Amino acid sequence: MVNQELLAKIRKSLRISHTKLDDEISELIEAAKLDLKISGVIKIDEADPLIIRAISLYAKSASGYFEQMAERYDQSYKMLKISLALAGDYNQESIN
Repeated sequence: MVNQELLAKIRKSLRISHTKLDDEISELIEAAKLDLKISGVIKIDEADPLIIRAISLYAKSASGYFEQMAERYDQSYKMLKISLALAGDYNQESIN
């Protein structure tokens, strides 16, 4: 189940004001989180601005948002994903 606050943020980033596409957007969010995990991002805090940004970029590139910009969004997502995967705050289990 996707966090409703995160869903609203991603919907807004896609410039969608209705909820008719929420199922599709939720699938994009879950796919983005899985892609981040596969890439080595262990800490996926849905309130973290960098995680939100990564999910937003993933959604924009995967949904064809502004078709002429899809490739740029994809490249931005991939660069952010790599940075997150290499950052100690995101690639290590919390000891707390």
